Amino acid sequence: MLIKQLSIFVENKAGRLAEITDIIAKAGIDIRALSIADTTNFGILRLIVDKPDEAEKALKEAGLTVSLTDVIAIGIPDQPGGFANAMKCLADAGMGVEYMYAFVSRDKGRAYVILRVNDDKKAIEALQKGGVEILTSERVYTM
Repeated sequence: MLIKQLSIFVENKAGRLAEITDIIAKAGIDIRALSIADTTNFGILRLIVDKPDEAEKALKEAGLTVSLTDVIAIGIPDQPGGFANAMKCLADAGMGVEYMYAFVSRDKGRAYVILRVNDDKKAIEALQKGGVEILTSERVYTM
């Protein structure tokens, strides 16, 4: 139930994101979700794509610094309290979140979030116990 996320080191200069996304597009890979955290000189681009292993290979062949990381994808009701319930499940289990970002899908009434935590198994158990939907990689990659 873990999703593979690409983490790419990106120099903070004009056109760099265009270059990276062009490499992914030319490899026939579709981006499902993304997040970027930056500083003055560089950033970390985090991507969920439909073919993570192929994307990693294409990016490395282009000379980029890239790694694959396991993350959790959850589905929550798109209503007040839906996200709070998921966060409460983790807090009640004594877990913190390293980072997260939301992404969209075509499913009306649902919201989706990518989570990075320090103990995937414990987080999944806590979320499932609280009735939070854990998405499979197949579902996320085909959204």
